[in-house]
Amino acid sequence: MSAQITFFPVGNGDMTLIELDDAKQTKILIDMNIRESADDEANEDYFDVASELRSRLNNDSNGRPYIDAFLQTHPDQDHLRGLVKHFHLGAVDDYKEPKEGEQAKIIIQEIWSSPIVWRRADRRTGHTLCDDAKAFNTEAKRRVNLYKETQKIGEAGDRIRIIGKDENGKTDGLEAILTEVDQTFTKINEQETQMVEVYVLGPLQSKDVEDEDRLSKNHSSVILQFKIASRPYGPKTNRFLCGGDAEVAIWRELWHKHQYAPHCLRYDILLTPHHCSWHSLSEDSWSRSKNPKVDKDAKSALSQAERHATLVASSNVIKDDDNDPPCWGAKKEYETIAANVSGEFVCTGTKDQEVIEIVLTSGGPQKSPKRASNITLGAGLASSAKPKPHG
Repeated sequence: MSAQITFFPVGNGDMTLIELDDAKQTKILIDMNIRESADDEANEDYFDVASELRSRLNNDSNGRPYIDAFLQTHPDQDHLRGLVKHFHLGAVDDYKEPKEGEQAKIIIQEIWSSPIVWRRADRRTGHTLCDDAKAFNTEAKRRVNLYKETQKIGEAGDRIRIIGKDENGKTDGLEAILTEVDQTFTKINEQETQMVEVYVLGPLQSKDVEDEDRLSKNHSSVILQFKIASRPYGPKTNRFLCGGDAEVAIWRELWHKHQYAPHCLRYDILLTPHHCSWHSLSEDSWSRSKNPKVDKDAKSALSQAERHATLVASSNVIKDDDNDPPCWGAKKEYETIAANVSGEFVCTGTKDQEVIEIVLTSGGPQKSPKRASNITLGAGLASSAKPKPHG
């Protein structure tokens, strides 16, 4: 197989799979939004992302499907939906084989998560964690506590990488499983891949943001820049930037911080934050302001595109209306960024309900036709056409 990044059509949500072409065929899943009706073979509206994901995964020596690492950018439901139903939580020794007619649950060998983001989510006014988020939090704490008890990095299925040093010394003593902001790591599931470097841009610390309260009001999220090689020991010529639902205050501060070293924000592929939301580019309301203005610093942070870059909106179909997300105004801004580098803006929300699959080569990313798959698309909407940008 080739190294590639796949964006699943999950409506206003995120679900992205990075596949490396190393000896282990390493798989990194970023967020998930597996809606209940997507599990129904008779449903004609939703793509069966659960089956499509499983078709791309490896099995362990006991025949159980697994992913090497799962990045949870922040605990909103549209980034965690389907966790309990489709993934095994708890010790691997407690794994239960599926009953007849059931699908085997997927093992997460290593979790990537930030305690800072979770604590900020807890103090957002009126914010209640969904059941999947609560279950994930319990699992993350189990893995951290296991490390505290043994002072050893766990086996596959017990591992966790903490993203971002917590405040008030709450991550002291966890340095072996901690990667701080502005640090790079190259191990995936405790294995050096020689194919990827991951640079941590966020979540930002309180001291990095002018108004600390903005951190609780904004979806600060884990923000990572991946540098990926197309083959083992090859040059890491493919840059992918993802930032969950990080909003305008975060991108503005990232530009203030990195404007003299913008390579930290460079990308060949951008997952546009918060499902192509206007609030990642502006303080103004798209629907309520007569003349909503773009924050020039936030846009600068999100404009560090390499030539022929692809900007991806993981969202519903983007229409010329007052919705946000996805937002028509944000779409036009990202289209301008893409046009400036002879690139392309694409959206997962299309009538064809296709994955967007981008192959990573030594010469940079290349979009590919959707491959034949064993997925079920309700009334049979499977297509081999190339993914198309909306509009």
